[in-house]
Amino acid sequence: MKIYELHYSKTNTYLIKGDSGVLLFDTGWAGTFSDFCKAMGENGIAVQDINYILISHFHPDHMGIAQNIANEGAVILVADPQKEYIHSSDAIFAKEKYCNFIPIDDVKIKAFDVDKGSEILKSLGINGKVICTPGHSSDSVSLVLDEGYAFVGDLNPLYELELHKGTQIEDSWNKLLSHDLKRIYYGHAKTAELSASKKEETGNKDLYDLVSKIMKMTDKGIDVSRIAKKTGADKDFIADVLRMYLTHQNVGVQGILDRIEIKNK
Repeated sequence: MKIYELHYSKTNTYLIKGDSGVLLFDTGWAGTFSDFCKAMGENGIAVQDINYILISHFHPDHMGIAQNIANEGAVILVADPQKEYIHSSDAIFAKEKYCNFIPIDDVKIKAFDVDKGSEILKSLGINGKVICTPGHSSDSVSLVLDEGYAFVGDLNPLYELELHKGTQIEDSWNKLLSHDLKRIYYGHAKTAELSASKKEETGNKDLYDLVSKIMKMTDKGIDVSRIAKKTGADKDFIADVLRMYLTHQNVGVQGILDRIEIKNK
């Protein structure tokens, strides 16, 4: 199996090449089909090689060229909870005179029960499952591969989890994290390499205590230079912590650690 990250538009899309077929996860905004074809060519793969398209949710920037690609032979997969949302962006594109949007042809889609998603993936030589992950939208789904790779579309980033306690977003992340993830592919954020489980990250007591201390000293009005002198921490690291702490209401220590991990700082 091989994963290709295609950055031809403002939405990250992913091509997953299995042992016996190819799956595309998400597409870009309408009007980006030529850029998509160029990106495919640069990776040595023909558009006609794509067997299925799985769309994380039917917002304009994730399904805009789905039918363009389908016209070249790919089949658009639609999970049961997504059926009523297939055309939710059509009216938006109707206002865009020059985007050359082609609505999805309902006759040619392949609807499937989420619980049966693994069977479709297996037919491509890909081991994994499709999971309903509402939060950003009601029709959002994620793709989780057995290797520990998750493709989550626009689900709010893991580093913001503490801001969404008791919500659908937390429920969706709990589903995903139960699969021992190693890597997260986002629709717009940078791909996150999770070098350790969340419990192991939390278990890094020295770093956890340091961030906690920085937050408490900030609350007391102590500036960066004095914090650095008292803790021995690097000023750039302190600045990163403070930027997250001061701009994300109610963020906790673990939320800050998650964001630092994901941004490789």
